[in-house]
Amino acid sequence: MSPTVAIVEDEEDLRGAVAEYLTGCGLRILAAASAEEFRVLAQSEALDVAVLDIAMPDETGLSLARWIKARGSRPGIIFATAAGKPHDRIRGLELGDDDYIVKPYELRELLARIKSILRRLPEESGRRDIPAMEIVSSTPVIQIGRLSLEPESGRLAGGEAVSLSHKELELLLALARRPNRLLTRAQLLNLACTPDSDLDIRSIDVRIARLRAKVEPTPDKPRYIRTVRGEGYMFVPDGNEQN
Repeated sequence: MSPTVAIVEDEEDLRGAVAEYLTGCGLRILAAASAEEFRVLAQSEALDVAVLDIAMPDETGLSLARWIKARGSRPGIIFATAAGKPHDRIRGLELGDDDYIVKPYELRELLARIKSILRRLPEESGRRDIPAMEIVSSTPVIQIGRLSLEPESGRLAGGEAVSLSHKELELLLALARRPNRLLTRAQLLNLACTPDSDLDIRSIDVRIARLRAKVEPTPDKPRYIRTVRGEGYMFVPDGNEQN
C-alpha cells in the first residue's frame, strides 16, 4: 500500500500542484486547505507524513503540530516556512518536527524530504506498516510531435537528441504532465522553479520561447506549447491545428 501524505496548504494553486505531483510519484495524497480540514482527515486516516504550512490564516502549522503530538502516535512532520523566518524553523525543531522546507520550494525537493522521512520512520517509531520504499514516477514517455520525452532521464529525442537545460526540462514536464490544461504563469513558476531562483512571472515567457525553439517545427506558430492570451500556456500533445 502506498504511503499516505497529508498536505495542509491554504494556497489553492500550490496545494493542487503539490498533490498532483506527489500522486504521480506513487504516494497517496490527502490535501487540506485549513487546519480544520486536516483535523477531520487525521481522525479517520493513518498518516505517514504531514506537510504543514506554518503561516495559515485560521491556525498556524506550529499549533497544529502540537495537536498532532498530543494525540500520541503521529506522522513524520515537515514544516513549510517562508524564507527569512528562522525563528519558525527553530520553534518547529523544538516541537520535534522531522524536517522543514522553505517556500517557494521545488517539488522534487519536497519529494526527497518525504522519502527520507519514510525510510527512517520504521526504525524510529516501530511502525512496520510503513514501507521503506523508493518512490519511482510511473509517467510514461511523452510524445511531442516527432520528439519523445523520457521524464526520468530528461532525454528528449527524435532522430537526434535535443539538449535541454534543467530549468527547461522542469518547465516542459510541468506542461506535458498536464495536457490540454491551461496553466497560468504563476502556476508554472510554482511547478518549475527552484527555491533559490530569482525569476519572476514574466521570465516564464523567456523559457517558453527557448522551449519552442527546440520542440516546435515552426516556433513562431507553435502547435504543442500554445499561448492562451492573457492567461498563460497549454500543452497540446497531438498538435492539432487551432480552430
